[in-house]
Amino acid sequence: MKTYREFIAWQKAMFFVTDVYKTTLTFPREELFGLTSQIRRAATSIPSNLAEGFGRKGNNEFIRYIRISIGSLYECQTQLEISKNIGYLNLSDFELMYQQTKEIEALLRGLEKKLME
Repeated sequence: MKTYREFIAWQKAMFFVTDVYKTTLTFPREELFGLTSQIRRAATSIPSNLAEGFGRKGNNEFIRYIRISIGSLYECQTQLEISKNIGYLNLSDFELMYQQTKEIEALLRGLEKKLME
């Protein structure tokens, strides 16, 4: 790969970030510095860490940043569930976004495994 933009995981993570931002626009204003900010930062961290790890040019460093991306992904999953539980996110939107995270996770795990070989 010549650039991190070629990774399907990065591309799907970018779509996910966009969806998170659009979805959280409907969250209550009082959550702007709470849950809204937290889920946006965690979602942004997924493709950002993948790009940063790619830029490190060493497999061990790249693997470390992929794992950080996965941690941010799990953080998003938890925050999506919280959002659903308190009524900020309907079940349909939750399931769609949660499925996106599972796809990204599978891609990141595959990339991690390939780099470890």
